[in-house]
Amino acid sequence: MRQLCKGNVAIVKGAILAGCRAYYGYPITPASEIAEAAALYMPQVGGTFLQAESEVAAINMVYGAAAAGARVMTASSGPGVSLMQEGISYCAGAELPCVIVDVVRGGPGLGNIAPEQSDYFAMVKGGGHGNYRNFVLAPASVQEMAELTMLAFELADKYRNPVIVMADGFIGQMMEPLDLEDREITLPEKPWAVKGTPQTRANLISSIFLEPDQLEAHQRKLEAKYQRAQQVETRHELYECDDAEVLLVGYGITSRVLRSAVEAARRNGLKAGLFRPITLWPFPSKELAQAAAKVEKVLVVELSNGQMVEDVRLAVNGRVPVEFFGRTGGNVPSVEEVNIELTQRLGVLA
Repeated sequence: MRQLCKGNVAIVKGAILAGCRAYYGYPITPASEIAEAAALYMPQVGGTFLQAESEVAAINMVYGAAAAGARVMTASSGPGVSLMQEGISYCAGAELPCVIVDVVRGGPGLGNIAPEQSDYFAMVKGGGHGNYRNFVLAPASVQEMAELTMLAFELADKYRNPVIVMADGFIGQMMEPLDLEDREITLPEKPWAVKGTPQTRANLISSIFLEPDQLEAHQRKLEAKYQRAQQVETRHELYECDDAEVLLVGYGITSRVLRSAVEAARRNGLKAGLFRPITLWPFPSKELAQAAAKVEKVLVVELSNGQMVEDVRLAVNGRVPVEFFGRTGGNVPSVEEVNIELTQRLGVLA
């Protein structure tokens, strides 16, 4: 069914189609419509919506529901997700699958309610304590808000791990056409879950290992899981990269600006291309290195002071110069600004 939908609402519709029947959260701009939509739609499909008293309470409710085997999610923005970090670490340590949506706003601190991409480090590099990883997906459209949420639940159950859907405030707030179809969902068996039956009463979901050797063995197990994911779960999009001389790299709303910048550059005689990471972790490093192998320059554009640029530089490993251009505070770079960067800083566009 084709409909006009806001990005934040598409998140909930995608979650329901993925079999999610439990939502615990606390409203915060620019993510509040997610809680509002969950409050509206979850009861209609026999699910549970509960507005928690805080983000700390919400993530611990998510922990409990995930431990019982439910497909469960929560959502927030920067300040709220910061409060959830300890609980996210607990979920990763206990190998509990869950989906957390971060609709990023300006920071640090309270910042403002305008869009940024400044939660990259917090989400991609972990944020909480200990040796763990979050899977992180970065939608660039309302359609992807729904589709990547469905994927998030599949990855969460496949790897028994938290999965983050990280969208900037623009993608959360914009309205676009959304195509959805009913689909059959076969939920995976979870013999490890605590369900109150005689067979599962002995199950204990915990992340505490008091003996050093036991904790080390557990962490080795987690790391092996993350290494497997890095081999098979990277996702990206290429645009006009076959003959590109300069490569633009960005995600979320920035990638949409860069797509237009590529088209403008080509009209002016510069062969530009776009590389869009869809999985921010695992980061598509090998694919980016391949896309950058024949270009002369790489320009990373973010709504931050430069966070993903570090992973881009690691991926290309010094084989090509990598420059950075960013806007913050809720400002989104224009096509004209990107072309100015290409002209003045990179010297590649007349």
